[in-house]
Amino acid sequence: MYFLTEKLWFPDVSEADSDGLLAVGGDLSVERLKLAYRSGIFPWYGDAQPIMWWSPNPRMLLFPDKLHVSKNLQKKINKGIFTVTYNKNFAEVIRQCANVPRPDQGGTWITEDMEAAYFKLHQEGIATSVEVWLDGNLVGGLYGVDLSEKKIFCGESMFSGVSDASKIALYHLVEELKKKAYKFIDCQMYTDHLARMGAEEVPREQFVGYLSER
Repeated sequence: MYFLTEKLWFPDVSEADSDGLLAVGGDLSVERLKLAYRSGIFPWYGDAQPIMWWSPNPRMLLFPDKLHVSKNLQKKINKGIFTVTYNKNFAEVIRQCANVPRPDQGGTWITEDMEAAYFKLHQEGIATSVEVWLDGNLVGGLYGVDLSEKKIFCGESMFSGVSDASKIALYHLVEELKKKAYKFIDCQMYTDHLARMGAEEVPREQFVGYLSER
C-alpha cells in the first residue's frame, strides 16, 4: 500500500492488495479525482478515516445491452408517472445518497468532504446526476463520474424514496448511454442487487484495458 503526498500521482493499479486497496492519503481535488477515475481508481472511506483509494479485482461492470429489466419494473416505466431529469439537482441527489442507511458499513462513506469534492466535479461538467420525480417530488436518483472521452460512466451511488425509483434512474441512464455508444457503467464492486440488474465481474486488467482504449 502506498502513502500519497501532495504530488499528483497514483501507483499502478496492479499494486493494490487483495481487497483492492491501493493507496492512502492525498486529497480530493478535481485534478486528483480526474486522474483517479481515468486510471481505474476511486476513493472510498468513512468519517475519521484517511482518504483511501481502491482498484478492486475483479471489477463489476454493467454493459448497456445486458441491463435486466423485470416485468414489474417495465410496467412502472411504461405507466409514465415518473419524470426523469439530468443534472437538475445534483446536490440533493448526493445528499440523499449519503442519507441511505448502510448498517453493514457502519454509516455512510459519502462524507461532507466527499459531497463537496463531487459537487466541484459536477461544476466542472464531470460528475452527473439523474433525478426521478413523482408529483413534483424528488423520489430517487443516482450520480457518477462521466468519462465521456472514454465512453464510460462510473456509477457512485443511488437512492430510492419510493420502490424502484433508483432502478428507474438506472434504466433511463442506460438508455441515454446507449444513444451515445457508451461501453459500460463501472459499478466498482459486486453486490447481489447489481448482479440481478445484469452487471458482471471482469478481471481488473480487462477493465484497465477499456480505459486505455482511444
